[in-house]
Amino acid sequence: MKPSDKVLAALNEQVGMELAACIKYDAIGAHFATEGLPRLAAYFFKQATEERGHAHRFIKFILDTGGRVEIPEIPKPPHHFKFAKDAVKLALEGENLVTQAIHNLMDLATGEKDYSTANFLQWFIGEQVEEVATMEQLLKVVERAGESGLLLVEDFVAKGGGGALAGESKEGD
Repeated sequence: MKPSDKVLAALNEQVGMELAACIKYDAIGAHFATEGLPRLAAYFFKQATEERGHAHRFIKFILDTGGRVEIPEIPKPPHHFKFAKDAVKLALEGENLVTQAIHNLMDLATGEKDYSTANFLQWFIGEQVEEVATMEQLLKVVERAGESGLLLVEDFVAKGGGGALAGESKEGD
């Protein structure tokens, strides 16, 4: 069953949010690469790939339900950060915004009794819990290490930083 025009518009906006997160993470990864922090760079490049995958999940769902994909304009991300914590804070803020948008989509879908879309969104709700928790953890480590301790952060990321930072395969990836 095709979602309502209102739900389709919100789903297309979510595609844009996921693609914006992708290029934001690419920009953060490039920043860390430029700063000589290859593990942080690799972590954010991997996150960019994951976000692009999320966008494609939304695109596939829209197409599978008979909708039309209309990718919105994607804003240019910041590409330089004075401090490492600023880059990670930006990533965490983005994850919080995506989480809220997905919750709003769920509210919209259930309000319209669009249970197919609500079921589709359930995976993303669980995924966002992990995304926010991982980014919060990374921010705490970066803040604790400070700019002079970024090599310790590199080591933390290389060792997996509690699991999610190691790039452990998550269900559904």
